[in-house]
Amino acid sequence: MADTLVPPKPLGQDNNRDSIATSAASSYKAPISGSPSHTSLPVLPSGEKAEPRKKRKAVWAAVALAALAVIVVAVVVPVYFKVVKKDSSTASSASSGSSTTSAASPEPTSGNPTNNVITTGGDGSTVTKDDGTTFTYTNKFGGYWVFDPANPFNNSARAQSWSPPLNEPWRYGVDQIRGVNLGGWLVLEPFIAPALYEPYQPQAVDEWTLSEAIAANASSGGLQKVLEEHYATFITEEDFAQIAAAGLNWVRVPLPFWAVSKLPEEPFLERVSWKYFLKAIEWCRKYGLRMQLDLHAIPGSQNAFDHSGKRGNINFLRGNMGLANAQRALNVIRSITEFISRDEYKDIVQMFGVMNEPASQAIGMDSLTSFYVEMHDMMRTLTGAGKGPWISLHDGFDFAAHTAAGFMPGADRLAISLAAHLYFSFATPLNPAPLERQTRLPCTQWSNRFNSSLDRGIFVSAGEFSLGFNDCAYFLNGASSGYRYDGTLPTYNGPRIGSCAPWLDSSEWTDETKENLKQLALSSMDSMQNWFFWTWRIGASLRTGQVNSPLWSYKLGLERGYMPTDPRTAAGSCGNSDPRTTTTFTPHTQNSITAAYRAAHPFPPTNIVDSTNLAVYPETGTPVILPGPEFKGFNVPTTQSGTWEHDYQPVAGCTYPDPWNSVGAAVPACAAAGGRKRFVKEPRH
Repeated sequence: MADTLVPPKPLGQDNNRDSIATSAASSYKAPISGSPSHTSLPVLPSGEKAEPRKKRKAVWAAVALAALAVIVVAVVVPVYFKVVKKDSSTASSASSGSSTTSAASPEPTSGNPTNNVITTGGDGSTVTKDDGTTFTYTNKFGGYWVFDPANPFNNSARAQSWSPPLNEPWRYGVDQIRGVNLGGWLVLEPFIAPALYEPYQPQAVDEWTLSEAIAANASSGGLQKVLEEHYATFITEEDFAQIAAAGLNWVRVPLPFWAVSKLPEEPFLERVSWKYFLKAIEWCRKYGLRMQLDLHAIPGSQNAFDHSGKRGNINFLRGNMGLANAQRALNVIRSITEFISRDEYKDIVQMFGVMNEPASQAIGMDSLTSFYVEMHDMMRTLTGAGKGPWISLHDGFDFAAHTAAGFMPGADRLAISLAAHLYFSFATPLNPAPLERQTRLPCTQWSNRFNSSLDRGIFVSAGEFSLGFNDCAYFLNGASSGYRYDGTLPTYNGPRIGSCAPWLDSSEWTDETKENLKQLALSSMDSMQNWFFWTWRIGASLRTGQVNSPLWSYKLGLERGYMPTDPRTAAGSCGNSDPRTTTTFTPHTQNSITAAYRAAHPFPPTNIVDSTNLAVYPETGTPVILPGPEFKGFNVPTTQSGTWEHDYQPVAGCTYPDPWNSVGAAVPACAAAGGRKRFVKEPRH
């Protein structure tokens, strides 16, 4: 089969979401703007159908009338913008049964000459940020931003003409998720934000040791100063505008458990990242982006990776503090679920990845499934059946087990979001073939995995992928570590393939290299169909002053020409010009997990790995109710989307084992006093 790019489906098809007929100007009420570019759409590669002759006449007539209207308005009166306020009678998501904003949701309109605040705009419009500075909004795909200080919860913004605005439902199986991760922003990783880690080598290998090192450095200004500066500058509002302009419609935002709560002895900066997560929600709202929130770091560590908070040991559902750490995870998941299920946020944060990359083989699939059943029941007890976010699960490095027909059958909106993370860079062994011979590997190795799941009614999204066909990325294998590709990783005993130097500096890449990388990206996107690239931005190294992990930066790829400027052109790259995107999925919206399945997966699990005497937290704590954003002159509703009785917390005065190193640890009688019982009742309906 030829390696040439096959054009996507014709844009003129009425049932195609990418159709020109569904532009902001023709199908949805686009805001009036001084810029006519709301309707300016790029032309895709040859092969698309022309619009019918009658439709073309209608379009030209509409364009002429629109141009005349713009001239009249420009001469007679300045154009102002007003956004209709949200209907105050909109029912709560926890009680109405609706998972999307109703038809009464606001749409941008013109008028209100008494208010000269510009609240919406398209390509070429000026955006004013919170600090008063401005930038020019660029979006050639018919997207438009919306923000009205008098109604900051307006959901009428739209990322592109082919993506539904936030006040319309997302059609799974029809609307494609084309997303990007915001890795390294609120959960720090050495290879994404190397400048934070480089001054503290070799001590700082994860956020735990980095936090300790910064706190111990008297000249640093303190942990909060350093991390807040990172949070405030690494990802900004302009990034969200650029993401929409890149043709992307979702973001996946990693968040650590300490954004909600932590133990006093843990060195993490508590709750501060939550403030910036709230900014992410508001910037998504402003630019029409949907969000998958991903709980990246779990108490005790779910995988022993550096991005779990602390590298080295797994203590989630493992060891004598394994159950207590799982209870803490339930606390955090519960607080987040309550927050994102509120009316103000439910149309933005539509998916909740409850745990990133759990090591299911080390933890045990039975124990992990028991936790998932408990977590599912807790979440749906809180939100009510059929309400609240979709639950996204990582495949736990065991795709077959998580997509098997018998995995949690009847769970409320679970199967739709099983998230696979697919990387060639961590393959054992690495593929020694040159780049030009690897550009179609996603088609041959990944497509069937996704299509077979879709055939069985399971919506599978790729939560992470990159252009890393090798592991040549600075600090990718850990801070101050080497690479397998060039044989410099101390723990690697395989053959050396080549030098990493050419892949650490994209400024020297040839046009041929960039084109091959772009084809690798297109093949990946087409094979997965619904995806999130890892990651949007990689920070520069202090040592070199450059981005030395360029294969992992979508933003840099756009700037230097090795990422596609229109991700829709991926359609057909794997030789299938009609991918499986025409069937909507009807997920379970009522709890129908059988009693037999629950009995087979009790919580606490019957066997927690490497435990001899489990520590347990009693259910006596005060739940954490997370705060919303603050807007000057606007009262943010504080209505909760659900309630629960108590959080799990340590027994007062009892000394528990180290929750991060509990295998074989002694457990005092006071810590084991909780007993073994089912903690959560079955979901209410």
